[in-house]
Amino acid sequence: MGEEMGAPGAGWLTWRAAAALAVAAWLALHVAARVADALWWRPRRLEAHFAAQGVRGPPYRFLLGSVKEMVGLMAEASAKPMSPATSHNALPRVLAFYHYWRKIYGPTFLIWFGPTPRLTVAEPELVREIFLTRAEAFDRYEAHPVVRQLEGDGLVSLHDDKWALHRRVLTDAFYPDNLNRLVPHVGRSVAALAEKWRTMAAAGGSGEVEVDVAEWFQAVTEEAITRATFGRSYDDGRVVFAMQGRLMAFASEAFRKVLVPGYRFLPTKKNWQSWKLDREIRRSLTRLIARRSDEAEAEKAGDDGAFRDLLGAMINAADRKTRAPSPTAAIPVEEMLEECKTFFFAGKQTTTNLLTWATVLLAMHPEWQERARREVLDVCGADELPSKEHLPKLKTLGMIMNETLRLYPPAVATIRRAKTDVQLSDGCMIPRDMELLIPIMAIHHDTRFWGQDAAQFNPARFADGTARAAKHPLAFIPFGLGSRMCIGQNLARLEAKLTMAILLQRFEMRTSPNYIHAPTVLMLLYPQYGAPVIFRPRSAHPADPAAS
Repeated sequence: MGEEMGAPGAGWLTWRAAAALAVAAWLALHVAARVADALWWRPRRLEAHFAAQGVRGPPYRFLLGSVKEMVGLMAEASAKPMSPATSHNALPRVLAFYHYWRKIYGPTFLIWFGPTPRLTVAEPELVREIFLTRAEAFDRYEAHPVVRQLEGDGLVSLHDDKWALHRRVLTDAFYPDNLNRLVPHVGRSVAALAEKWRTMAAAGGSGEVEVDVAEWFQAVTEEAITRATFGRSYDDGRVVFAMQGRLMAFASEAFRKVLVPGYRFLPTKKNWQSWKLDREIRRSLTRLIARRSDEAEAEKAGDDGAFRDLLGAMINAADRKTRAPSPTAAIPVEEMLEECKTFFFAGKQTTTNLLTWATVLLAMHPEWQERARREVLDVCGADELPSKEHLPKLKTLGMIMNETLRLYPPAVATIRRAKTDVQLSDGCMIPRDMELLIPIMAIHHDTRFWGQDAAQFNPARFADGTARAAKHPLAFIPFGLGSRMCIGQNLARLEAKLTMAILLQRFEMRTSPNYIHAPTVLMLLYPQYGAPVIFRPRSAHPADPAAS
């Protein structure tokens, strides 16, 4: 009887096990089909889709896409410096894969970052559609987590209503009238730096000093960025940003190992230090925001002529009628933390790179250096710190800054993602979720728009402004375009122009024999082997009393 009762039970278990196995097998097949589609069939369909429209590119390889070829091209290009050393034809070195494949496939072609497709777009009219006339169909792509760790989850990473709120709140701080209030602070900081170099030159016996400006300019940009972010809480903010600088060093190392899966999660010594430092930054910023909120209460009474800083703008967001309409729309503390991190990284690196390349270019081209110096001395005098009234009059220096941004843009490329299926004016149909790579540096070096001297340093091309410098008005986009254009570009330009004016007053510059011209990219464009420049004091330039 026991056996008779047990037999049906065993059968029932066998049936259930078979059913479970069948479900598991179906799920495994389903997952395998999804994986196969993502890693093989979808890429093949997209290749066929674009080939039918006349758009081709390097063939997709299973799982790797074009990465192996890209890494090989970039490694080969970065293995040797530019030749001749005064050449500015940096595109083949900086975007070697684009330069190589463009010659084969034209300016629009398909490449693969693993199984992720990206369509390169380098035609200004198409760029206009992506950033301006059809901007609602495109969005910023999701950056790699290591990149977000570096740049923060602030304005550059936000989308839709949250992005719109943050942009409205922060824009006020970047109006020229407000930024001009920073000029005396930045001027004194640069003058103090110049006096250090003068002292070093005198102590060296040769009457000149060699300085790696790529390192020294970090301090100058941190001064402006810290004041722009924290305003009256500058001293507290400086401590926080010093920690953020150390955290960036750790994150940069992780970024270099981005191809190692899960590296950022490994409990290495530096990862532990990075995590600990991030927690301390957040605690310090939270305390600072709490104290800054008390100061913000006093600021509501009216404008006392002080600089309107980013942190104050975010704290007051709920109460300003021109900004967020109610306390529920205010920016939470966690988001304030991310905005501070974003502005520190983006603002510091962008301005440092602009200053570095502008100095190198003036050192390479003494005729333009002397021309800019004569203008600075005529407008500002030999001993007076340039003021906010002086800066708009420095037209030649402005042309030099634009030519620097053309030849060596801080961001050499940018990426957008299609939010929906969209057809561009050239007839190309872009599927939803397709990524588009806009090679800014390639557009800036394109002889079709800039002439046969596109790879030469010629600031005179900007004599009539940026819109008329090239054959197409959108062939110059160093800070992006449209509503997502870099919010801090006015600060970067102001700081760079002021710094260079002060240095031209005080020094003659030339490239060091130790300088190796090797621009390269790691998120932003920078000199691979540093930027040593020799500074010779022009005369017995008196120290600025304000700088002492």
